[in-house]
Amino acid sequence: MNVRTLFATPFYEGKLKNAALVADLDRSCHALAQDDRAGRAWSKEHGYRGYTSYASLNDLPHRDPAFGDLVKVLNKHVAKFAEECAFELNDRKLKLDSLWVNVLKPGGTHSGHVHPHSVVSGTVYIAVPPGAGALKLEDPRLPMMMAAPPRRADAPEGLKPFVYIEPQAGSVLLWESWLRHEVAPGNAKAERVSISFNYRW
Repeated sequence: MNVRTLFATPFYEGKLKNAALVADLDRSCHALAQDDRAGRAWSKEHGYRGYTSYASLNDLPHRDPAFGDLVKVLNKHVAKFAEECAFELNDRKLKLDSLWVNVLKPGGTHSGHVHPHSVVSGTVYIAVPPGAGALKLEDPRLPMMMAAPPRRADAPEGLKPFVYIEPQAGSVLLWESWLRHEVAPGNAKAERVSISFNYRW
């Protein structure tokens, strides 16, 4: 008998090794949350518990040198991940398409979603207080499993319907943009700060 694992879903975990950059980004994220009135208004209108620049600012790497430095680091992480995914890029590179700040207040969540029109998506974590919500990843086959029994609690990670990733400050997480994910509820007492992004081909 031979049982093989097919159709793997790659997931990348890296680290920002520059603590000064993480500190600079933390200051920059909080300054944006204070100054970006359009972003605060959008967040309030759409029930986002905290602040996001997702719909208000699209020039962060040009607006603030800390974000420009971050993009240089992210380009290297994304290139490594693209290689691990065996993408045939025909001498082209994946290119940053969008980058935005998330300052999530205690009790905040972000419901399940994908990132259309992108190849690789990810998040860099700037501040992750104890009890902050994990990144919840969903098995992309889940909608086709309507008659399957549940998995045992000791099932290998690759067979679980959901995987929970507990990031730390400086974590760089990457995945293919079609992978459904969400921010699970947490019980942190402080804000969870992250920077999310998309790369396209």
